[in-house]
Amino acid sequence: MATIPVAIAGAPYDVRIEAGLLAKAGTHCRPFLRKDTVAIVTDEHVAARWRETVAASFAAEGIESRWLVLPAGESTKSWEQLARVIDWLLAQEVERKDNIVALGGGVIGDLTGFAAAIVKRGCGFIQIPTTLLAQVDSSVGGKTAINTPAGKNLVGAFHQPVLVLADPLSLDTLPARDVRAGYAEVVKYGLIDDAPFFEWCEANGHHLLAGEADAREYAIARSVAAKARIVAADEKETTGVRALLNLGHTFGHALEAETGFSDRLLHGEGVALGMALAARFSARQGLMNGQDAERVAAHIGAVGLPASLAALNLSCDGRRLADHMLHDKKMDAGTLPFLLLRGIGETFLAKDVDLGDVAAFLDDELARR
Repeated sequence: MATIPVAIAGAPYDVRIEAGLLAKAGTHCRPFLRKDTVAIVTDEHVAARWRETVAASFAAEGIESRWLVLPAGESTKSWEQLARVIDWLLAQEVERKDNIVALGGGVIGDLTGFAAAIVKRGCGFIQIPTTLLAQVDSSVGGKTAINTPAGKNLVGAFHQPVLVLADPLSLDTLPARDVRAGYAEVVKYGLIDDAPFFEWCEANGHHLLAGEADAREYAIARSVAAKARIVAADEKETTGVRALLNLGHTFGHALEAETGFSDRLLHGEGVALGMALAARFSARQGLMNGQDAERVAAHIGAVGLPASLAALNLSCDGRRLADHMLHDKKMDAGTLPFLLLRGIGETFLAKDVDLGDVAAFLDDELARR
């Protein structure tokens, strides 16, 4: 089992990665539970596959699991479902020192973590991510949130889990599209500041997507270690270091908003396309070699992720997409910092980007076929 510490000041925790952890969840969670009951929030898809396994693991430790099963999908990150989770947790008489379990992908982790942050002014929670995206990204670092009509993740809190359990075997039950979407976040770590890892992705990404266990465990562990290092240095994005983790997200969130936060564009797909756009925009601005920008897009496209706007068949212009960015959480005194690249493995925070230039660039991208 790989154990990666996340050294958050005052709230350190471990991420444990091992095939078969779901069947041992009760054993790993037992030291963090004060009662002989545990509240578990999940979604319909995960419950159908893993509820029996996880419940049995807790029962073996003498713990009764109580379940709230929510609809699957991005639309669950809503005010309505947040209220439902909170009301249910209160009905379960959850106390401030209790730890709630979030079993599922990024939607469940974000929603449950936010509920934990605000119920009785803050309960603890355990993340058991079951998607690649959640295992390498959203379950680590303590960002919790819901979506609103104005944009993605605009209402939330920083609230660290007390433990993260990542079982690569859970990926075997996912649709191939979901695994690909999660893979975008793996590639991101190579592009941020680890060019050798991007090269590993180019050589081994298809092995990971094909289900090879060694490739999956290596990619998860290396991604988590990268995120743990960045989050420990800048937990709440006060210095700009943690902002590097948003590579591809400014473009991606705008595209998610334009497509209605729907299955038309999964979050990871938006990030993948957003990274390709960030690389091309960086090249257009003279920051990055054009061949390297196309190399980024080529790998994204080679694994079956969207690498150009043509894949979405949008009926809008660049200005409309740029306007979505005005709701971005990174807005600061009316300006929007952008994550751009000077090269592969050389991401930086640019604070002087003109949204008019972005809109013109997106118009040109929309015209590409």
